[in-house]
Amino acid sequence: MPPSSSDSSVLLQRISSNNTHDFAYKQSHHQLQRRMPIPCSTEVPDSVSRYHTHTVSPDQCCSAMIQRISAPVSTVWSVVRRFDNPQAYKHFVKSCHVVGGDGDVGTLREVRVISGLPAASSTERLEILDDERHVISFSVVGGDHRLANYRSVTTLHTEPSSGNGAEAAVETIVVESYVVDVPPGNTREETCVFVDTIVKCNLQSLSQIARNSSR
Repeated sequence: MPPSSSDSSVLLQRISSNNTHDFAYKQSHHQLQRRMPIPCSTEVPDSVSRYHTHTVSPDQCCSAMIQRISAPVSTVWSVVRRFDNPQAYKHFVKSCHVVGGDGDVGTLREVRVISGLPAASSTERLEILDDERHVISFSVVGGDHRLANYRSVTTLHTEPSSGNGAEAAVETIVVESYVVDVPPGNTREETCVFVDTIVKCNLQSLSQIARNSSR
């Protein structure tokens, strides 16, 4: 269920043919920026935030979603780390088949998505799987969809307890960030709204599953 398009538009003004100006424009257009999209109001340990620093080009957008889950990290991680079974909590995924690798970094999966989305399939590569630090990352390397050069990083860490003894609350903080090309005909805002909506739905589903498992 894609979100409604934003009313914003981008107006491109034609630049007069001046060699110096053209060169400066091309240089700035291809300049890359490093960006950490986690909201400043969210406290994330430095050991975690470094995984969410992305190199973003002018034709890409970058964002992050955060989900608090009332369950231990071990419970949440047991679901998130299953690169071969994303449909366990990602409701937009219809099926997944590993097409190369044995579950280590470099493993490839073929994901089929549910009808109603502007996509049919996605070929994805496992980039990071760190069981000690609770970090998983994948990139999209092919498929029938519009989200080119998509890369996602998901990290888990424990929120400091707010109580004492048996009353102390156990919370896991899940941070998922991504960078992706802006499809032709779309703005950065439209692309981020669309992807944010999917990521948010996935994380809410993950929260429900983890809470049920920890009861």
